Amino acid sequence: MGIVVVGAVFVDIKGYPMCQYIPSGRNVGRVVQVHGGVARNVVEDIANVELKPTFVSVVDKSGISDDVIAKLDRHKVETKYIRRTEDGLGTWLAVFDNDGDVVASISKRPDLKEIGTIFEENGEEIVKNADSIVVEIDMEASILKRIFTLAEKYNKKVFAVVSNMTIAMERRDLLKKTDCVVCNIQEAGLLFTEDYSGKTPEEMAEIIQKKVELAQIPNMIVTMGSKGAVWAQPGGKCGVCPAQNVVVVDTTGCGDAFFAGVAIGLTYGKTLADSCAIGTRLASSVIATKENVSPRFLPSEFGLEIGTDCKAQKAK
Repeated sequence: MGIVVVGAVFVDIKGYPMCQYIPSGRNVGRVVQVHGGVARNVVEDIANVELKPTFVSVVDKSGISDDVIAKLDRHKVETKYIRRTEDGLGTWLAVFDNDGDVVASISKRPDLKEIGTIFEENGEEIVKNADSIVVEIDMEASILKRIFTLAEKYNKKVFAVVSNMTIAMERRDLLKKTDCVVCNIQEAGLLFTEDYSGKTPEEMAEIIQKKVELAQIPNMIVTMGSKGAVWAQPGGKCGVCPAQNVVVVDTTGCGDAFFAGVAIGLTYGKTLADSCAIGTRLASSVIATKENVSPRFLPSEFGLEIGTDCKAQKAK
């Protein structure tokens, strides 16, 4: 099944000003609607590296959901574990300034209970046949515990993506069981109850290395926007991955693409540093476009030998 991604689907409604953005005024611009959601973005990013992932999720019974599934099918995502419920589709409303940054947003989360049912009925086959598991760590605790139990049973790596750190902080026991936690610098500050504003990447790398040691988190990557990202793991290992210089068009989805690159690298035999570099490249490709996801790449462009001997590559 490739990498199995578990999480929500959103529809993103994004507004862009045509003139200088005025926070308290009326702004003339354009409004676009695109498929979104952290997990949905991640699974499409993985698919765009020709890796044929599997998506476990829910949508509603609208025509928009038809479009979501049809697009994923075109990108060769396995969609047979997507189910329809009355409240299965989330909505994210965002306003951007002239620099392409989000200045205001409102999010309506979907009901993900049906994902728990999917894992009750099909969890064994999903996890057993997965190359690795990606989960939104702020989902319902009962669903996460079921996934982690199965992952431990079948010795599968689990990667945690954060869409709401306030909720994720309640899952600290599960963070210790993930193979890698990826978050931004603000979310890291919430997780460790410290203020990291003004820290250099070199300072953050050392700080995070000590934090993962104390929190017993196997691997962690913290993104720092234009300053790049830092990675750390217990045993004194840490480092900095510089950002790529690109023209910023739209930052939506860049963090999801970064995470997808990290999950791809760690699933198929790359080091934490190399996986961070893959994530940086995918994120940069998203920032330079108006799309929520990365353009198409081949696995060979990231040094991945997928297809003829995938399991051998993972074992390296």
